[in-house]
This record gives sequence, structure tokens and C-alpha cells, in this order.
Amino acid sequence: MGEVQGRHVSHGVRSVGTLARYGLLALPLAFVASLLWVPLGLMFVWSFWERAGFWIRPAFTFSSYADFLYGVRLLVLERSLVVAATVTLASLMLAYPIAYFLSMGVRRELTRAVLLLFTVPFLVNYIIRTFSWVYLLSRTGPVNRALIAIGVTDRSVDWLLFSDFAVFVGLISSYMPFMIYPLWAALDGIDRRLVEASWLLGASPRRTFLRVTLPLSMPGVFAAVIFGFVGSFGESAVPIILGGVGYQLMGNTITSALDVLNYPLAAAMSSVVVATMLLFLGAWYLAFDLRSVLGKIAWWRF
Repeated sequence: MGEVQGRHVSHGVRSVGTLARYGLLALPLAFVASLLWVPLGLMFVWSFWERAGFWIRPAFTFSSYADFLYGVRLLVLERSLVVAATVTLASLMLAYPIAYFLSMGVRRELTRAVLLLFTVPFLVNYIIRTFSWVYLLSRTGPVNRALIAIGVTDRSVDWLLFSDFAVFVGLISSYMPFMIYPLWAALDGIDRRLVEASWLLGASPRRTFLRVTLPLSMPGVFAAVIFGFVGSFGESAVPIILGGVGYQLMGNTITSALDVLNYPLAAAMSSVVVATMLLFLGAWYLAFDLRSVLGKIAWWRF
């Protein structure tokens, strides 16, 4: 009898604990739903509405998507995809060696200090950081003066600013630091015994990296690619500031549609951008597990 009562009490305690956990999750879930999912849902619905003067009216039409996908804005979408892919690849080539060195080649205390330093630029306003590149890359800026001083050129270089190069520099400097953290987390979570076993079996460092380290770090690579691509694909400030007048990517194209109060078109373009991002996130979710990305950190925390 006592054992039965004990089981009932234990079951009741577990039920209360479960309800308490769900109760704690209810508030953040409601917060996310109200401030994220509801606006996204409204944006998707408005993309099918019609423009009516200074506002919009309910309808069900694909005219905004047709204006986007069968007009010149489709070229902006293609250009944005190419720019985002190029920036992501270049950022990955820079971020991976840094993350590899921090996870494999330095003491943990120094690693934490360096990772902290990568967060320092984000203490400065994003627009101010972007405008600083205007000064650095201008005709009279430090970069041009340095090129002239070392004899690379005898006069100021014009294409450093208000060009594809300037936009790439601005995007890489903005999103490359974000890519270091998932790469470092994945590399730091690799069991060192696997690398040592490869060495003991006679594999060269290059073969060990290609056959052991790189495959095991792929979840972090994929996560870093998402950070870089999604951020670059939806960027609006960098193209305007560093690309100059007329330089269009998806972010400032959407802003331009909002400036002329074409809310359905802006909603349609935003829906396409969000759908592209969700495809990447869905592929990551299906291909990798969270623990495989975070490695040992996830096991310590969960």
C-alpha cells in the first residue's frame, strides 16, 4: 500500500514539474509568437493584397509577385544571391583558419580573450562602423595614401569606394566575425583522440585535416554559411553607404518599395527573402543535430 502511494506521489511530483516547465516556456513562446511569427504572417498575407492610395486593401492577387519575379527586380535578386554567395565564401575562407587556430593552437584563456575581442566592434553603432569604411577607402583615405607611399600606384585609386569591392569589404567585415563562433564551437568539440589516432596510423597532417577534422567540422561550416549568407542577402545599409547611388541589393530594394508606399510589393519581396532563409535553416535542421554543431559545449549545458 505504501509503495502504491509513493508511486502516486512521485507521479504527481513529476506532473507538477512538467507543468512548471511548460509554464516557464509559455511566456517566451508567446513573446516570440507575438513579435516574430505574427508580423511574418501579416507580411505574407499583405503580399497578396492590393495597393490603394497611401495604404492597401484586402485582395488575393499575385500581381506583386509578378512585378517582382518578371521585372527588373528579379535581376536584383540574382545579383543579391551572387553577392551573398561570394561574401559568404570569402568570409568562410577567412573565418575557418581563425577558428581552427583558436580551437587547436592556443591556450583556452587566450582563446576566450580573442573571441571577446571579436565582439568589441559590435559595441560601436553599425552605421558608424560602415561609414568608417567610407573614410578608409576614399581617395584621400589611409588605404589610398598607403598604396601611394609603398609605390603600388602613383595616384589615388577610384574603385576602392562606391563599387562592388567596397560592398564586399563592408559585408565581410560585418558578418565574418559572426561566422567564427559556430566554426570554433564545432572545431572545439572534435574529440582530439580521433586526430591523434589518424596521426598514429600514419596519415599526414593534410590528410588528417581533409579526412577527419574537416568532415567533423561541417555542421559548424554549414551554420557559419547560414550566418554569412542570410545576413549578406538581406543587407540594406552597406549597399547604400558603400555602393553609392543606384547600387541595389534586396535589402535596399525593399526599402525603396517602402519609400513609395508600395507595401504589397515590399511584402512580396520580403516573403521571398524569408522563404530563402527558411530553406537554408530547414536544410541545416534536417542535415545536422544541434549537439553536433556545439560539440562538447552542448553536452556540458544540456
